[in-house]
Amino acid sequence: MLCHTLILVLAAGLTSCDVSHLETTTPDPPPKPYVFSYTAGRFPGHVDREHTEVSDGSGVVRGKFAYVDPRHKVRTVDYVADKEGFHPILSDVPPEHPADSESVALAKDRHFQLYSKIAEEHAQHPHPYETSVPRQSAAVAEATLKHSELFRVIAEQHARIAAEREALLREEEEKQHLQELEQ
Repeated sequence: MLCHTLILVLAAGLTSCDVSHLETTTPDPPPKPYVFSYTAGRFPGHVDREHTEVSDGSGVVRGKFAYVDPRHKVRTVDYVADKEGFHPILSDVPPEHPADSESVALAKDRHFQLYSKIAEEHAQHPHPYETSVPRQSAAVAEATLKHSELFRVIAEQHARIAAEREALLREEEEKQHLQELEQ
């Protein structure tokens, strides 16, 4: 009877140990602010880029980087990165592309007209004319026949050489096997 009571108490205790209904929460870790900065160059004593960044730990990062562009001009970018995105502020905005000269504009228009004409022709006749399909000339057909015959001869020679090598390898293996048996 004691055994039955013990089992009953144990079963009741195990059923009350279900913790799946409990919710756990993990608090956010404390903010971890940081600061870093570096300068670099292509050889000792030469600086052609630098970067500095500061974070207060709240998710807002402020920074600045500078580099020397291919025209040997220093470009500087100040930025702020937050939950709204990355917001760069350029110190020296590159110039706009120059407008096309009159001759370039005319050439572009002419190119567009030719392109439109060709596109229209292709839309009306999507497949090339039968006469425009390349054909083999008699000289090309003769050269093809000659080279295919040479290819056949070379392939036969390679097959014969491969068979001879296979026979030699088998013969070598048999000799080795016999030598191993004699020892």
